[in-house]
Amino acid sequence: MHRIMIIIQTMTSLLITIQQAGDVAEAMTKAAASAAADAAKESVNWNDVIPRLIEWCVKMGGNLIGAIIIYIVGRFIISLIKKAVNAFLEKRKIEETVKTFVRSMVSISLTVLLIIAIISRLGIETTSFAALLASAGVAIGMAFSGNLQNFAGGVILLLLRPFKVGDYVVAQGVEGYVKEIQIFHTVLTTYDNRTIYVANGSLSSGVITNMSQLVNRRVDWTVSVEYGQNFEKAKNVILGIVDKNPLILKDPAPFVAVKELSNSSVDLIIRVWVKSADYWTVHYDLRREVYEAFNKEGIGFPFPQITVHQAEK
Repeated sequence: MHRIMIIIQTMTSLLITIQQAGDVAEAMTKAAASAAADAAKESVNWNDVIPRLIEWCVKMGGNLIGAIIIYIVGRFIISLIKKAVNAFLEKRKIEETVKTFVRSMVSISLTVLLIIAIISRLGIETTSFAALLASAGVAIGMAFSGNLQNFAGGVILLLLRPFKVGDYVVAQGVEGYVKEIQIFHTVLTTYDNRTIYVANGSLSSGVITNMSQLVNRRVDWTVSVEYGQNFEKAKNVILGIVDKNPLILKDPAPFVAVKELSNSSVDLIIRVWVKSADYWTVHYDLRREVYEAFNKEGIGFPFPQITVHQAEK
């Protein structure tokens, strides 16, 4: 009897377990059906993608058109401001060296403001943009360290003024006339019409030779004659040429002397003073005139030669 009761209880427990399993299966089936229904509903929501995409394109198109309008109007306003600044500088009769620097700085500053306005109109938050620049400040500072040095060099050149626009200078292994001093570079123009950009940083900290700062310059050159020629005759011919040249100054007086007794020639040094603007004209013209006069007067020019003595046996 006791065993029969145990069997009945065991079968009852098994039936209850089977019923609970059936309930679980039913619940899982309902959950799966619900999930499938939600998935079907979500798939139906994809139909809203195209209208949203069209709305986004319209919005971005409006921002892009607005950015283009800002660029066109901004460039026009910048040109007006630059003309106003230039007119102000001309009216004040400010030196051309300062004018070029100020014009360059105003142009770059206004262009940066225009770029920020365009970025803002495109929907990019300028605050986040500024935060991004701030977070990358170290890298940006290292990248722009050379330009910052050039900017400081330009300020130093304006304050110390070792040269001005129009001066002929020699610096950093190049030479030419100063065309303009920009915010980062100084522009030189050479005799053969080349344009050279020299960084203001290296220019302000290096050696600068200004050929135009002083009113007068001395022209030095050497003329060689053969051994056996009359020095006084050669000297008088040279002084006669110098006296006839209107570009050569009388004071200080021209100077002619023997510079060196070389292996194959007697070298004469000639020194005359001219206006700085006439330097190159006199430098080249006198060479031609001395050559023609020496040929006319029979004063020989030297050439390398070796005298060989043969010993008698």
